[in-house]
Amino acid sequence: METQEFESDVLVIGGGLAGAWSAIAAVRAGARVILADKGYVGTSGVTAAAGPGHWWVPPEARDDAIRQRMDTARGLGEADWMARILDLTWRTLPTLAPYYRFPRDDAGEIQYRSLRGPEYLRALRRMALDLGVRILDHHPALELLKGQDGAVIGAAGVTRPEASPWRARAGAVVLATGGCAFASRLHGSRNNTGDGHLMAAEAGADFSGMEFSAYYTVGPASLPNTRSMLFSFARYLDAAGRELDIPAGERPEPLAEALLKGPVFCSLERTPADIRAIMPSVQPNFMLGFDRAGVDPYSQRFEVTLLGEGTIRGVGGLRVGGVDGRTEVAGLYAAGDVASREPVTGAISGGGAVNSAWALSSGQLAGEAAARFARANPRSSRHRARALGRAGLRPARGAALAEAGDAIATVRDEMNPYDKNLFRSRAGLVASQARLEDSWREISDHGQAEGGRVLSLREAASLIAVARWCVASALSREESRGMHHRLDAPAADDSFARRQRCGGLDRIWTEYERPAAPSRANHSQAA
Repeated sequence: METQEFESDVLVIGGGLAGAWSAIAAVRAGARVILADKGYVGTSGVTAAAGPGHWWVPPEARDDAIRQRMDTARGLGEADWMARILDLTWRTLPTLAPYYRFPRDDAGEIQYRSLRGPEYLRALRRMALDLGVRILDHHPALELLKGQDGAVIGAAGVTRPEASPWRARAGAVVLATGGCAFASRLHGSRNNTGDGHLMAAEAGADFSGMEFSAYYTVGPASLPNTRSMLFSFARYLDAAGRELDIPAGERPEPLAEALLKGPVFCSLERTPADIRAIMPSVQPNFMLGFDRAGVDPYSQRFEVTLLGEGTIRGVGGLRVGGVDGRTEVAGLYAAGDVASREPVTGAISGGGAVNSAWALSSGQLAGEAAARFARANPRSSRHRARALGRAGLRPARGAALAEAGDAIATVRDEMNPYDKNLFRSRAGLVASQARLEDSWREISDHGQAEGGRVLSLREAASLIAVARWCVASALSREESRGMHHRLDAPAADDSFARRQRCGGLDRIWTEYERPAAPSRANHSQAA
């Protein structure tokens, strides 16, 4: 089958919030840009299924906002980084106005903080196309390409559904492939299988904060609805109708403990009338599921569950240096959920607001930096490119046709149960590690697929790889900090108030960094 060939200055892989902003920033910096996505840019990813808010703070209030975040970062945040994304978010969101109709409050003031996910991504698509970005929908990337000098110079993949091969050469690559949901069936996360993480590791990049991957979101047990402010008004009951002592909007452990004992039901009858009135417009996807099921969530109780978000609303990801999203590998940049958010969230989740601001800001910073790198390092299509993909593509030992189902089931079994991933212990982590290592070895040594199955096998390899880094990091952090909770080490330990790096493919390694230098006191005017 003939390979499609593309060439650009910057290749952005992933067409969600961060990827779209990366492409827009790169083309504004003068680069020729290709944006390739596994799905359709505008509907693909978790943002399309949500009503994302942004960390939207006026300049005069930023010092207080940063101090509050630093207090909750458990020693791992950076005030300068927080100031940077606040400023960039504040300056950037209004530029979307020609493509997105921002609402006005009762006083007539435009409200930029919250957006509707589907319309937000459609607006970014239109903006990117108008600026000259070339979009490749349904073009999942499978592996990165390296040049003779060791820099990343593109990627290769297949189209969907035909599975015809494609290859794109570029002066620099931005990975914006999102977080990894460990196949938890979280709404909108089907494509979030850790593809970018594995591709980057094969190129030589490393990670940070992967132990902070135990974030869970409450949602109806039989519906795909997740991510809603309504649960801040929730009352929880057992099967007999007895109210449970579970604070609404708090950490997931109390609800998880109840779910381990039996089914839990939710009542949203305390939701104020003004909130009920605006829900169909601010979070239409959430209400649509109830409407289709014929359920009135304000008067009828419904069963709930907790869905794992992995590194989507977790923290960890590719370790980026400086302020431009560069990884350890020349020519490779990372933005959004695929990159570690420790500088702006520390050991706790950024939730929707900080994470959206991070996606917008890190996307622009990475896109601009990739454009600068491409200008400074022009690459000819004549340069020989080396394909880097291994597990699921080029097995280390004898190849054998393989199915992805067993590996995906292993990831689900080890990374989603509350008693394994939320309530962690050395014994449990060691047991999970053993199963994941066995699964990795099978795919790495022998996994190979043909035709359309190559994508699912590569996704399975990515899921296993990310799970291994998360478990190894959780084992090494022998304390409880932020969302990382160890039953056998329930207290925080000051000696662990440092970031932890990890990496490796066949052999995982972990290493703690030295404590970061203190940030300056006043941050309001940070660029």
